[in-house]
Amino acid sequence: MLKKMISVLIILIVIGFIVAIPMYFLDFSQTDINWGVTFSPYYAQDELGLDWRETYLAILDDLKIDHLRLSAYWNRIEPQPDKYDFSDLDWQINEAAKRQVKIILAVGRKLPRWPECHDPSWLKSLTDKEAQQKQLSYLETVIKRYNNNPNIIIWQIENEPFLKLFGQCPPFDKNFLYQEIALAKKLTQKPIMVTDSGELNWWVEAAKTKADIVGTTLYRMVYNKYAGYIPYVLPPAFYRGKGDLIVKLFKTQEVIIAELQAEAWHMEGKTLKDMTKEETDQSLSLSQFKKNILFAQRSGAKSIYLWGVEWWYYLKKDRQDDSFWQVAKTLWPQPLPTTNEE
Repeated sequence: MLKKMISVLIILIVIGFIVAIPMYFLDFSQTDINWGVTFSPYYAQDELGLDWRETYLAILDDLKIDHLRLSAYWNRIEPQPDKYDFSDLDWQINEAAKRQVKIILAVGRKLPRWPECHDPSWLKSLTDKEAQQKQLSYLETVIKRYNNNPNIIIWQIENEPFLKLFGQCPPFDKNFLYQEIALAKKLTQKPIMVTDSGELNWWVEAAKTKADIVGTTLYRMVYNKYAGYIPYVLPPAFYRGKGDLIVKLFKTQEVIIAELQAEAWHMEGKTLKDMTKEETDQSLSLSQFKKNILFAQRSGAKSIYLWGVEWWYYLKKDRQDDSFWQVAKTLWPQPLPTTNEE
C-alpha cells in the first residue's frame, strides 16, 4: 500500500512538472504599461541617509516617472492628537502635480516600509476602541484634504492587511478594515485599492472587501535568517491566472502589481547601507533587476509599481553606481527593450 501511494505521488509530481513547465514560456505582456514607483521620504532619510527632497525631485525630474505611490504616514501627519502636520505630504503631492504625475495615496495604520504600522506614540495610551475611532478620524481627514486633487487617482486602504505575520502591528481586525473601506467609499468616488502578498496569499480576502482594485506584490527572491536566500520559482502565468480568477469571481475592476521587487533584500542585522555589493547581489544583482522587470511585463499587469527607487538613488549618489538608475530610466516613457534574459 505504501509503495502504491509513493508511486501515485511521484506520478502526480511528474504530471505537475509537465503542466507547469509550459507556463514559464507563456507571455501576457501588455503593449502599454503604466510603470510607477513607491516612494517613502522617511526610508530615504532615516535608513539610507539621503536628503529625501533631493531624492524625490531626482525621481520626478531625472527618471521622469509618471505614476507614483505615496503614503500618508499617521505618525508624521498626526504627531499629537488632533494636531495635524501635512507639510511633507503636501510638498510631495504638489511637486508631483506640477509635473502631472498620477498618484496612488495609501492611508491607514499599516503602510509601506518597516515597521509597517506607523503608529503615533500617543496611540499607546488609548484602548483598542478609542484607537480605532482615532484611526477613522485620521483617515477621513486625509481623504477630505486630498480627494479633490485630480492627480490622486486611487486611494489605497492599509498595506497588505491580510499578511499578518510581518511587521510590528496589533492583531489584525478584519471587521475594522471593512469599516475603513466603507468610510472611504462614502468620502470618495475614486477607486479603492487593497493590497496583498503575491506569493503567500491568494487575494481572495482582499477581493472580498469589495475594493475596486487588488494590488499584489511580486518577489523573486526573499531572505530568511535560518534558510538564507530563497528563490520563488513561480511563472508569470501564476500571477496572471490568479488575477483573472479574482476579476471574474469578485468583479474586481483590475489587479495591478503594487510592489515589484527592485531592491535588494537586507540580511539579518544589516541595513542596505551596511551591505557590500557582493551581498546585495545575492538577492538583486543588476541582471536580476532586469529579469524582474521582464518577468513582471510577462505577467500581463497593466500597471506595475517598482519597489526600491530610494536605494537606486543611494547607489547613484553614495556609491557612484548609477547602473540601476540608468536601467530604470528606460521605463519612462519607453518600456525596457525585451532581451533573451530569463
